[in-house]
Amino acid sequence: LNGPSLQLRRQIDRAIIIAFRKRNQKGEIAMFSTLDMHILEILCEDARVTPREMAVMTGSDEAQVNAALDSLRAAGVLVGYQTLINWERTEREFVQAVIEVNVIPQREKGFDAIAQRIVQYDEVKSLYLMSGAYDLMVLCEARTLKELASFVHSRLSTIEGVTGTSTHFMLKTYKYGGMVFAGGKGDRRQAVMP
Repeated sequence: LNGPSLQLRRQIDRAIIIAFRKRNQKGEIAMFSTLDMHILEILCEDARVTPREMAVMTGSDEAQVNAALDSLRAAGVLVGYQTLINWERTEREFVQAVIEVNVIPQREKGFDAIAQRIVQYDEVKSLYLMSGAYDLMVLCEARTLKELASFVHSRLSTIEGVTGTSTHFMLKTYKYGGMVFAGGKGDRRQAVMP
């Protein structure tokens, strides 16, 4: 796109607001443009893409992309960038587990008060409120099985309001963050048929 077509696209991007509504850190509703959403999609695929490259990919200029990135950070939508590492191919030793946690929600605070206590622990890598058989799903990591077991029985399960836990140790990662870790490109093992 160039000339009048590019100008029209930019006018449309400014004028159209997608029906995606999110709350920023102050609890106010924030509206996101097509440029904002396109930038977020690009970053989900590869966080190494530079603002200059995003400008080319979105048909915008670099100043618009930088302004959009600043706005997304200020709204609490863009909270960080992470590198995806397959630790199983390194010498690093660690144990990961998914822990199902049942809790009694607190009056007027629901699950949030207990969740805020749980996220403070270094062993906790992710925490989700779930529907179904349990309330919270905690993804944990520690150096050894003993350290992880100690975390569960002496700290997590003793939090007031936690009524039960069920721990599932992760044995191997096949896919994470949309990326195939095992059995994907470069895997030259012969398929075995039963």
